[in-house]
Amino acid sequence: MGGMTLWIVLGALALLFLWLFFYFVPVGLWVSALAAGVPVGPMTFIGMRLRKVNPHRVIMPMIAAWKAGIKLTTSDLEAHYLAGGNVERVVRALISADKAGIALGFQRAAAIDLAGRDVYDAVAMSVNPRVIETPKVAAVAKDGIELLAIAKITVRANIERLVGGATEATVIARVGEGIVSAIGSANSHKEVLENPDSISKLVLSKGLDAGTAFELLSIDIADVDVGRNIGAELQTAQAEADLKVARAKAEERRAMAIAREQEMLALVQERRAAVVEAEAEIPRAIAEAFRKGQLGIMDYYRLRNIQADTAMREGIAKPEERPRGHEEPPAGGKR
Repeated sequence: MGGMTLWIVLGALALLFLWLFFYFVPVGLWVSALAAGVPVGPMTFIGMRLRKVNPHRVIMPMIAAWKAGIKLTTSDLEAHYLAGGNVERVVRALISADKAGIALGFQRAAAIDLAGRDVYDAVAMSVNPRVIETPKVAAVAKDGIELLAIAKITVRANIERLVGGATEATVIARVGEGIVSAIGSANSHKEVLENPDSISKLVLSKGLDAGTAFELLSIDIADVDVGRNIGAELQTAQAEADLKVARAKAEERRAMAIAREQEMLALVQERRAAVVEAEAEIPRAIAEAFRKGQLGIMDYYRLRNIQADTAMREGIAKPEERPRGHEEPPAGGKR
């Protein structure tokens, strides 16, 4: 019984060892690595399992790299995997760069990947330049005519400036600024329509790719449309503003004239009051002259006769007031 128990324990231990071995060591992947000449041992797989690294995500790209002649180590790939990088994209980018003759090391490729850039897409763009189309850029020439331009930018990725370089949005913004400057410096919109390549030459001469992750190869003006007459609109707006100012000044002068008229009317009333007051002093002066003996009774009657004669003359001189509805009959005696 003692010997049987021992064999059972040994068998259980052997089964446990085999289960642990096949759990920690993916035999199929190990055989593939050995067949490809990749020096990977069982302890490497066990260490990956303990570090919670998926062996397939590391060993399969490593096999592809070794078959392409790029000698990578499991330590570098594991470190990049644990840092959150995409090992497969990095290895594909290294293989593409090596086949295209582009100098790209693993450390730089890993840094580009960890920076959030697609390193494989960057290598592909370096080999096959990309065309970026800008939205419609509105600019005004010196003659006041608005032009709407669309440009196509051919760019190539600059591997050396992918880390820290500006993105496509910066390139589009700079090109748009250059188009606005080029059109704005033209004396007439007709010059731009006749020679749209002048915009491309001017924009390219400014070195707009400085500090970006791209290299500008060409800028082609795809379309130029004539927009609004901004100069005429501005002149119309200025004329309307001048008209409002003139109306405001005229209203101010009218208000001042009305105020001045009211002042004159008040002054006339004041003068009339002074005249009435002066006329009221005449009887007093006559009475005072009687008391002092300076005016006789005959002088007084002569004064009254003169006043009556003057009143009669004024009455004769005034036109006769006719009642309303009464009209002078026409010649011939018929109305």
